[in-house]
Amino acid sequence: MNDKMNNEQTERRICEAICQSEGIKAREIARKLDLDRNTVNHVLYNSPLLRELCYQDASYRWHGIIRQSRPHAGLYDFSGYYASVAEFLELTEDEWMNRMTEGCKRIGRNLNDTRGLLHSFRDCRGQMVGLFHDLREMMGESCLDWEIAFEFRLKRARYVRIYADVLVITENRVFSLEFKMKDKVDPDEVSQAAKYLPYLEIVFGTDYEVIPALVLTTASELFEFASIGKSNFILPVCSGDMLFNVFDEYLGFLSDDE
Repeated sequence: MNDKMNNEQTERRICEAICQSEGIKAREIARKLDLDRNTVNHVLYNSPLLRELCYQDASYRWHGIIRQSRPHAGLYDFSGYYASVAEFLELTEDEWMNRMTEGCKRIGRNLNDTRGLLHSFRDCRGQMVGLFHDLREMMGESCLDWEIAFEFRLKRARYVRIYADVLVITENRVFSLEFKMKDKVDPDEVSQAAKYLPYLEIVFGTDYEVIPALVLTTASELFEFASIGKSNFILPVCSGDMLFNVFDEYLGFLSDDE
């Protein structure tokens, strides 16, 4: 477990060094991070995640596809839909759905609707519209400057696909929301909501805290914390009508006496 954590931390540091630069060579990464050159090269050429997030130019300089600052240029290339919250809220449901399905085709997302995928897209959008209605009443218009991405897709390895349902990106936090059209907490789905955390930490860098949460869209008045597997770690679980509580838990815009 420690070796795995150390490898993920090294991946994260190398990715951050690349994505926060205008182009950097492997030896410069090694010097900047005080790492062995062979370690850096091994990660650059053998990490499926970094090979997807970064590329090398003709001058042997490495560049990040997703910038680790707002706006996150390049996030569009990995998402079914990506925009500012303000732009998202300006679209009608049908306008958004058209862009969402076209974006999913662009990133290679399978749109097989036998399990109600498209209905789940609409349900997910409705929950987010409701969330931002609540947030604007509670904290004002500042949330309109945040970024939002639906169906964020990464290939961790040849046969592994990472689909984060919704990412909401504030000034220094990334909320990774897993949506289920259910009303009961399932431990396996809690674990599913948490499993993208280390990869998103690599994507967004150490300047961002990544917060996973599970949203049960057919529940109501639910907000609690659930254990992740057999670990001591927990994550928030909520119904759509209580999703604002997840954001308040970390942003603290509601006073204690409200």
